[in-house]
Amino acid sequence: MSLRYLPLRPFASMLLGLSMALAVLSSAVASADNTDSAGLPWAVVDKRSATLKVFRGDGSLAGQTPVLLGSDRGDATVPGVGERTQSGRLRPGDRTTPAGRFVSSPGVNRQGEAVVWLDYEAAFAIHRLRGGASQAARKRHLTGHDPAQRRASAGCVVVPVAFFENVVQPLLGRGPAVVWVLPES
Repeated sequence: MSLRYLPLRPFASMLLGLSMALAVLSSAVASADNTDSAGLPWAVVDKRSATLKVFRGDGSLAGQTPVLLGSDRGDATVPGVGERTQSGRLRPGDRTTPAGRFVSSPGVNRQGEAVVWLDYEAAFAIHRLRGGASQAARKRHLTGHDPAQRRASAGCVVVPVAFFENVVQPLLGRGPAVVWVLPES
């Protein structure tokens, strides 16, 4: 047996174990959330894979998509970030996507664009990819296969325009919903 093949076995076992653990976690969240949502639509943001899955109130999957997440790592809301976000004065470390269970509500941002608020005070929302100077780069990040490359937002969960219009807006943007943001740690 060649020594160059030895490190692959533990790595493969680790990947298989991780894959199985993620499948169990995803199933557990789906089961818990289907009853926890009391018939409301619900969603799961998986920060490790940088994806969003949206479910109807009956628990059936409506759609899934890659997402952009906050460029700073962390699972907590930074105190005062909402006010700094609205005034355009974000500091290093402010751009986290907080983890937790959120009861969302539809709304609009300061520019009048439709968003789904997860935490209004923290200016934390699910919204479509916006136009502007950074749109082309952010669109490339969204279509990339590496979840680490999708760390490109100010903290919000940013989805492709078509997904927002066809899945998020009709299900999460019409009334309250439950959104789980899984921690990255």
